[in-house]
Amino acid sequence: GRGFEVIQGRLGPGRIHHCMRSLGMGERGLELMVERVQSRTTFGRKIVEHGVVLDYIAKSRMELESARMLVLRAADMIDKVGAKHAKKEIAMAKVVVPTIVLGILDRAIQMHGAGGVGQDTPLADFWAGMRTLRIADGPDEVHTRQIAQLEIAEQNARLAAKRSKSGLAAPPKL
Repeated sequence: GRGFEVIQGRLGPGRIHHCMRSLGMGERGLELMVERVQSRTTFGRKIVEHGVVLDYIAKSRMELESARMLVLRAADMIDKVGAKHAKKEIAMAKVVVPTIVLGILDRAIQMHGAGGVGQDTPLADFWAGMRTLRIADGPDEVHTRQIAQLEIAEQNARLAAKRSKSGLAAPPKL
């Protein structure tokens, strides 16, 4: 009679597991991008010498590290307070990580040209997996709504605590 409860308890850590795997795909995509732009020549210059490419690499690294920190925070919250109390952090990681990794993979594919969507690299398979992850286990829109609802509740609780502490009355409801 507790099957649903057990399943719900495993969803959060499972989502974090998917996020960690996704970060690995993002890392591999960035590695392949860097390899490609240093080895391929267009218009008499290495691709890496074209202005936008350095931006692609830097942006990809910054995004990966930001996403990694979000995942680590969610995992830390799960360890410290349990998945039930880390819902917002888990949902944020579930939405942000696949979106960021998709962007990195898209840039890596772009640097590979037509080869990026072929079978010579894992990029196209990674991209398809990431795109699927944005739908699987609840689409981004569901998680985004949950994040907003949890944020509103937290802000309201903080505001109520401040008012209570200072003796201010709650504003009238409109």
